[in-house]
Amino acid sequence: MTTHGGYEPVFCTIVPPHVLDKLAQAEDPSLADPARRTLQRDAYERTQRRLTTVIGATAVAAAADGRPLRTVHDARHGTDLPGHKVRGEGDKPGKDATVNRAYAGLGATFELFLQAYRRDSIDGNGLPLNATVHYDRDYNNAFWNGEQMVFGDGDGEIFLDFTIPIDVIGHELAHGVTQYTANLTYFGQPGALNESLSDVFGALIKQYTLGQTAAEADWLIGAGLLAPRVTGTALRSMKEPGTAYDDDVLGKDPQPATMDDFVRTGRDNGGVHINSGIPNHAFYLAATALGGHAWERAGQVWYDVLTGGELKQQAMFADFATLTVKAARERFGEGEELDAVSKAWEQVGVRTL
Repeated sequence: MTTHGGYEPVFCTIVPPHVLDKLAQAEDPSLADPARRTLQRDAYERTQRRLTTVIGATAVAAAADGRPLRTVHDARHGTDLPGHKVRGEGDKPGKDATVNRAYAGLGATFELFLQAYRRDSIDGNGLPLNATVHYDRDYNNAFWNGEQMVFGDGDGEIFLDFTIPIDVIGHELAHGVTQYTANLTYFGQPGALNESLSDVFGALIKQYTLGQTAAEADWLIGAGLLAPRVTGTALRSMKEPGTAYDDDVLGKDPQPATMDDFVRTGRDNGGVHINSGIPNHAFYLAATALGGHAWERAGQVWYDVLTGGELKQQAMFADFATLTVKAARERFGEGEELDAVSKAWEQVGVRTL
């Protein structure tokens, strides 16, 4: 048990280990060295996360109802967390664009969950939102460690500043929502669902902020994160899993779009960042079939399942799909929402029970 109401937080990064593994093997030291240091740092932080779940995390006070309580810290290229406080709630923007983007991203995430789903912060009870920027040197990742967000600046060769894509911020904070609700096991299909839910809500946060409809959205996760030398558009594509990048250094995006290409692997916690492409694609299909703003109907169904109490920690794709069909019927009746959700899972090869 932990101090998080019995929920066990996990260490979740936006860049999958298989991508960093590939970079670490590059012949060019300017590419390989930052990747290796990032992998080492991630391993350390993952161990720290496990220790915190054993000894307990520090209790935090809740913010006022319906208002965010944001704090951004600067690690100054060190690794001590949280670092030096540089902006608090209500403070005016400073000269550091990274700090300002992190602050805005925390607010956008809070706003989507409050306005669309009446959820007061990550835990539903006004949890303060803390972030640290300028973490380590050439750190090629961003992560949620169970308590706060942390952003690297990237190496400038493969990855740029990790605060640039707002969906990266939303993705990592959404891991916190999962932590406080269904608490999906971070391995295999449950872990891929965990990752997919973060992609879904990360995409919705971007769309909500930009006022985009499902048809207008790019459905990319991490667009703007890859440096100009990389042949690719983002880390992942929900519209066309497996097409986000095809680069001589990074390799080809390995995500499958359907169960026909499900990847069986012992790496990446059983392929959590790879097979998440399947439920990602199902959400894209449901959302675009319904049209309009994706957070209003498809997003509501996914949120209902995540927070409804029936989703088990060890849920498989078919379990989750079955619950979305049930949730669509309960909220919207025997209409186009139910039809869109059912067909989406059928199209990606996941059978509902």
